[in-house]
Amino acid sequence: MALQEKYQEVINYARTNGVNDLSVQEQNNVLYLTGTSPSDSVKQQIWSIYEKIDPEMRAADMVLNISVAAGASTTYTVQPGDSLSKIATKYSGLKWQDIFEANKDQISNPDLIQPGMVLKIPN
Repeated sequence: MALQEKYQEVINYARTNGVNDLSVQEQNNVLYLTGTSPSDSVKQQIWSIYEKIDPEMRAADMVLNISVAAGASTTYTVQPGDSLSKIATKYSGLKWQDIFEANKDQISNPDLIQPGMVLKIPN
């Protein structure tokens, strides 16, 4: 129960912003949050709240498996301190190379992304 208290803000946001089939389970000292977000922006905000609680994601006590509803376009606005690798960790099964390939029209060097860039996230 302690992990649910620690991440209550994440859980509340998911519940109040239309995440469908939301499942919150605690097992072996890890909290699993699973569901389908109605939009990419809701999913990004869930990740932002999580990062505020565990900025470097070092606690390893939460797994977010939030997908975006079919048909919803997925974009991500680069934040200060982001890298393609860090962004890819927010999307299940995605590698930084996938994001780079989808955005070659605006990224010539994967190490030189800038805050404010809006990147396409491949599905």
